[in-house]
Amino acid sequence: MLMDWLIAPFVDFGFMRRALAGSFALAIAAGPLGVFLILRRMSLMGDAMAHAILPGVAVGFLTAGLSLGAMALGGVLTGLTVALLAGAVARLTPLREDASFAAFYLVSLGLGVLLVSLRGSNMDLLHVLFGTVLGLNDEALLLVTATSTLSLIVLSLIYRPLVMDCLDPFFLRLQSKRMGWVHAIFLVLLVMTLVAGFQVLGTLMVVGIMMLPAASARFWVHSASQQMACAGGLGVVASYFGLLLSFHADVPASPAIILVAGTIYFLSIFFGRYDGIWQVIRRSIRAYQRVSTGGKNDKHVD
Repeated sequence: MLMDWLIAPFVDFGFMRRALAGSFALAIAAGPLGVFLILRRMSLMGDAMAHAILPGVAVGFLTAGLSLGAMALGGVLTGLTVALLAGAVARLTPLREDASFAAFYLVSLGLGVLLVSLRGSNMDLLHVLFGTVLGLNDEALLLVTATSTLSLIVLSLIYRPLVMDCLDPFFLRLQSKRMGWVHAIFLVLLVMTLVAGFQVLGTLMVVGIMMLPAASARFWVHSASQQMACAGGLGVVASYFGLLLSFHADVPASPAIILVAGTIYFLSIFFGRYDGIWQVIRRSIRAYQRVSTGGKNDKHVD
């Protein structure tokens, strides 16, 4: 009975298999990118960039209807434009980069919703904002898997300088002036993944599968490479059980996936191996025992 509940939806229904494949491909690529956003203390930048692609998606929708190619191209162009403009404003004015991105993403969100509303219906707006993971066609599935594969390959090639850029960007630039392109390449990968993922989870939800597994991985493993693998794995788990929840409880798939990822995050906060709340409590009890006994009866708390 349990195995039927876990497996039957993906065996009996083709749309569930396509949803599973698309969400897996997105999670495996988005999680590692989220790890680097956290390492760079730019967690909210993922949300800003997810909203920044909305005007381009809307323009593609207005010109070509629900054409995946047109909407993806528009999203990439506007996402990169916002990234360049926000970076330029941060360098040329006293405004910090996070504030600059926040301003641009708010403007982009308002403009994108307005553009979609000009010709589309409420259902079209919901399609863009929340995705159609249960309605993925072969074209959308190919786009997500190809983008995720390319993102992982490029990320593996720039892994070492990217980690160095997160830890000590000034040292990296002293080593080679060309290394300044590492951050630009990372932004391109981020925009590409968000654009590919909007068809799956929508522009509002796609950042959730990027940031929540990455934040959860921090509580289970230490090194950046292990966090990347863990984040991808947790994203896959969230996608699988989120789709099951959507199927059996008859709820929207995108929010279900993000809620499962959020549940994993809260469980990681409490029970994670590194700095989880339960581990902190155990260390505090050990410290209290050592102080109270003068170190003579140092007992471990299980």
